[in-house]
Amino acid sequence: VQLQASGGGLVQAGGSLRLSCTDSGPTFSSCVMGWFRQAPGKEREFVAAISRGGVITYYADSVKGRFTISRDNAKNTVYLQMRNLKPEDTAVYYCAATYGKSLDRDAMDYWGKGTQVTVSS
Repeated sequence: VQLQASGGGLVQAGGSLRLSCTDSGPTFSSCVMGWFRQAPGKEREFVAAISRGGVITYYADSVKGRFTISRDNAKNTVYLQMRNLKPEDTAVYYCAATYGKSLDRDAMDYWGKGTQVTVSS
């Protein structure tokens, strides 16, 4: 598994961004995929996750109703559509993969390099 995230940038509050994370390895469809974020001075926190087949999704309470995670196993890519962005969403966003079941940050097996999302007020 080799993850590469992209799509971050600077956006005004209320705006939208879509993050993408592509796996160059052959086992993408065997992994539960997740997005985490880390704001300056804070711990890395869970944002969203999606099951191997893409049927089941999980969200942090802070992003429910605003963010949507999806995946395309044919393209080895997971997406995070972010709408109605708020300044508190500003963080470095990381994609992660696990062969296991736990969505804990420490249970992730692989991490991509982060992509910066900055939301201005």
